[in-house]
Amino acid sequence: MTILVTGATGNVGRQVVEHLVKRGADVRALVRDPSKAEFPAGVSVVQGDFLDVDALRNAMSGVSTLFLLNAVVPDEFTQALIALNVARSAGIERIVYLSVIHADVYVNVPHFAGKFGVERMIEQMGFKATILRPAYFIQNDLTVKDVITGYGAYPMPIGPKGLAMIDVRDIAEIAALELLRREQAAEPLALERINLVGPETLTGIDIAAIWSDVLARPIHYGGDNTEGFEQNLRQFMPAWMAYDMRLMGERFLTDGMLPEAGDVERLTRLLGRPLRSYSAFAAETVASA
Repeated sequence: MTILVTGATGNVGRQVVEHLVKRGADVRALVRDPSKAEFPAGVSVVQGDFLDVDALRNAMSGVSTLFLLNAVVPDEFTQALIALNVARSAGIERIVYLSVIHADVYVNVPHFAGKFGVERMIEQMGFKATILRPAYFIQNDLTVKDVITGYGAYPMPIGPKGLAMIDVRDIAEIAALELLRREQAAEPLALERINLVGPETLTGIDIAAIWSDVLARPIHYGGDNTEGFEQNLRQFMPAWMAYDMRLMGERFLTDGMLPEAGDVERLTRLLGRPLRSYSAFAAETVASA
């Protein structure tokens, strides 16, 4: 039986492939550019994307379990819906979908709303799925490392509510474990949602304090200026995406990304070890500089 991993050349997808191979799974990867597909031996590579229906049909032929991960793009919902329809036609019932925490709360944020729409379609189409809902990726902060170290400020608009940030490595391992659990079940398992959170909920001031400790010099929280955040993002991403990120930042300030009771304990049991912390990430980042 074969597990198909989409988004396989990205940070999460690549690690999912590696975890599955280490555990003896038969893995197929859907990639846009096979020249970038540096996978372990034995991984079958299919070229294509979510809008290439023929490639999707080819990739999903003979597949038993699907890892659905699609990028933040303007037609994200359309891409996911095409993939789900092709999967249903191919007889795939078992799915692990990477959504986002509070997809049903951040309803005005385009990429959150799109993911919530995909969740609803998974339910309505009768798939047996695990819907993974990760909070803010800790590794997102690699993009502001130079600002932190060069200007002494943490610029992300995290705010006072706090985010239960999670390490990408934990996300990938949990996704692989869920894929294997569904793949190996005698019958398709019931749909469920799992919040993916880190071991602690951190505010902007908390994160600045962590960097202050790791760098042994004062790092200040840059504040809650989402307008400035949008303008900075527009220097290296499309205007629509920068605005999407600004809207997300505004919901960070008003709602935060908070775990539910028992989330951390559930993930710790699933992994068989503690979740990775932001402090460990910061220390690793400085050590590798």
